[in-house]
Amino acid sequence: MPRKTMIEAIRDAMDVSMARDDNVVVFGEDVGYFGGVFRCTQGLQQKYGASRCFDAPISELGIVGAAVGMAAYGLRPCVEIQFADYMYPGYDQIVSEAARLRYRSAGDFTCPLVVRMPTGGGIFGGQTHSQSPEALFTHVAGLKTVVPSNPYDAKGLLISAIEDDDPVIFLEPKRLYNGPFDGHHDRPVTPWSKHALGEVPDGRYTVPLGQAAIRRVGAAVTVLAYGTMVYVAEAAAADTGVDAEIIDLRTLVPLDLPSIEASVKKTGRCVIIHEATLTSGFGGELTALVQETCFHHLEAPIIRVAGYDTPYPHAQEWEYFPGPARVGRALTAVMEA
Repeated sequence: MPRKTMIEAIRDAMDVSMARDDNVVVFGEDVGYFGGVFRCTQGLQQKYGASRCFDAPISELGIVGAAVGMAAYGLRPCVEIQFADYMYPGYDQIVSEAARLRYRSAGDFTCPLVVRMPTGGGIFGGQTHSQSPEALFTHVAGLKTVVPSNPYDAKGLLISAIEDDDPVIFLEPKRLYNGPFDGHHDRPVTPWSKHALGEVPDGRYTVPLGQAAIRRVGAAVTVLAYGTMVYVAEAAAADTGVDAEIIDLRTLVPLDLPSIEASVKKTGRCVIIHEATLTSGFGGELTALVQETCFHHLEAPIIRVAGYDTPYPHAQEWEYFPGPARVGRALTAVMEA
């Protein structure tokens, strides 16, 4: 089976979808001739022409607004916001138009739109290239929010998103584009070519939205993570020796609550990890759900490990980043509680 980076898997998903359905179009800043800032769309314009993969002006509002109109008229746009940090000018179109179209039209119109965004830090991007805004989307009724952690999932989830009849926010952890990152920034990164989840089948396959994956089976504590934090959790469990069960959520909305509930009821403990800032982060919603569904099974308070409530720093990136040491301390603390 071929092995691909996450960049190649994402490109493959768009290629497969464009080949199967002429209504699938791809556009955004520099995604056409240049192939995207991370090269996720490289070669698509040459293969499908400038009417199906094209460059847009530097206007996120315009990109999303045009895509909403295209989706309402039957196309399936898959647009790229160059960095998730740049999506704010287009946020009104995402929330007020894309997310509401089915509801406000009483089902007469749908919005089969995918908005791809590189997200997260770990690349010394500083405050304007490192944000993790997933909670801003999970709060909005009508949106689905996806965060893949590996090439296999990235391709399958993106094809599912493109084929979905409702808007999907597809957040791509840029620190994972070329290999799994465990938070040990001073160590070499294993390339996807040497990782099992780098195996990506050719052709069409899907990973269902709303289905989590257990990345490590354990009995002592449940760790809920997504994106880059899946590998940080694995490193922390290895470093501390805690028998953690690590759940990769994959999609935040819809959320696979039954898998979470089953794991926490088995282990009796829960640690939640995300890179976004702590206050009002998605970990708060996860904490509430675990508390509501598993209260009588919990043997210790739920612990959250997240980014600090500051802009993402440049010079102190690794102090901000929720690395294996911070996660390891949380695992130890929850076991001692």
